[in-house]
Amino acid sequence: MSRLEARPEPSRAMMLSSPLIAAAAMLVSGSLLFLFLGQAPLHAFYVYFVQPLTSWYGIGELLLKATPLTLCGVGLAIGFRANVHNIGADGQLTMGAVAAGCVALYFDGAEGPWLLPLMVLAGAVGGAAWAAVPALLRTRFNTSEILVSLMLVYVAYLFLGYLVHGPVRDPAGYNFPQSKMFGDAAMLPLLKEGLRVNAAFLLSLVAVAGAWFFCRHSFAGYRMQVSGMAPAAALYAGFSEPKNVWIAFLASGALAGVAGVGEVAGPLGQLQASVSPGYGFAAIIVAYVGRLHPVGVLLAGLLMSLLYIGGETAQIELQLPSAITGLFQGLLLFYLLAADLFIHYRIKPRTPALVAVPVVAKETA
Repeated sequence: MSRLEARPEPSRAMMLSSPLIAAAAMLVSGSLLFLFLGQAPLHAFYVYFVQPLTSWYGIGELLLKATPLTLCGVGLAIGFRANVHNIGADGQLTMGAVAAGCVALYFDGAEGPWLLPLMVLAGAVGGAAWAAVPALLRTRFNTSEILVSLMLVYVAYLFLGYLVHGPVRDPAGYNFPQSKMFGDAAMLPLLKEGLRVNAAFLLSLVAVAGAWFFCRHSFAGYRMQVSGMAPAAALYAGFSEPKNVWIAFLASGALAGVAGVGEVAGPLGQLQASVSPGYGFAAIIVAYVGRLHPVGVLLAGLLMSLLYIGGETAQIELQLPSAITGLFQGLLLFYLLAADLFIHYRIKPRTPALVAVPVVAKETA
């Protein structure tokens, strides 16, 4: 028999290299998966991970999908560092898209440079307001922020569905659940003609830089890190847990809302019944693969984006099921958590307990 024993101090080198180890283990498991599906592993890996990057269009799609993943992942990482777990980023993204879309539709036909900033502000406020609900319930009634934020995701989905089936549905849209197309003034400018990646990617880089400065050079960021690493020390120092909860939720909600603006004012160009294929949930993996560091989150967002577009390419080229993308994401998270387990703990054989045997004195003749 054996048991897990906490290590005196986790290895920093292994903490930094564990995402690479998890990615390598994911590739090994992927090889077995491709063999099981009747595909040559080397050719399948080329189609999945290399072919999407052989054209400017593929690189543009990589950056396009990395944008919401990075924005949501950076916001979640700020909270995760303080052990504040926001699982509802996809709902906050949806509500940010709704708020920005309503602004674009209300000012339909308006021209001027003020419309896009107003949409971005509305998206950030919409996402932050939706995130404020679990923050309020956590700090006021000590409810589980995990359950509340998760359930609010589906409320946001239903609210968006109500809007596109009713109040904002395009009357000339042949009864499809979608709004009118936004005007040119409500669309984010493209970074390169012919590609779909837009200025929201630049906003994600600004978010990464801002989050790095916040975590590294602000007292609030230091307070949240201490609260996550040593809750007892933070309590002794008088650091306010409710402040950490509010900062974490408002920051992550606002960034997720901006990600929603990037979708409806970018590739979609309108409100639809669904504005996210699950970016908010995938961003949880992105945050942990990036080791809760803003720059690491950016790199992890690019990797997760490659899994998305690689999965789409594999569906077309290799006739593989769409579920393979989720499978690779799950494998990556599984191996990362397994690596973290052995970074913080080691297996130690359980020594059998010694049983004392009573000694009976012999009678002397």
